[in-house]
Amino acid sequence: MNIIGRLTRDAEVHTTPQEKKVVNFSVAINDSYRNKQGERIEQTSYFDCSYWISPNVAKILLKGALVELTGRVSTRAWTATNGELRSSLNFHTSTIKLHGGSKKIEQVQAIVKQENTKIIIEESADDLPF
Repeated sequence: MNIIGRLTRDAEVHTTPQEKKVVNFSVAINDSYRNKQGERIEQTSYFDCSYWISPNVAKILLKGALVELTGRVSTRAWTATNGELRSSLNFHTSTIKLHGGSKKIEQVQAIVKQENTKIIIEESADDLPF
């Protein structure tokens, strides 16, 4: 599955009890449609994402960045401390494609590519001559 959205916070690297590193981040996807009355309805879906291939990708996954992710979706349900049932969508990411760029992204791009990760950084549309 592919999703395109913006990061809601900077990515964080966590270490599991088995000493494996995982990058965790969250993505918001905005969608809109018109209902039967012709009103425009805006919806936002949030995905908790995990990426296991390289922890260095966390350096470029910054709040507000537009990303295209490939992977698989799973759901998670739990009971909160107040007894309320909760659920979330989890996206197990296999490929990250970053749209646009910033100076910080350009600085770490070489480091990330050296690690042979599945990350693609595209040039910003602002750089086009037309």
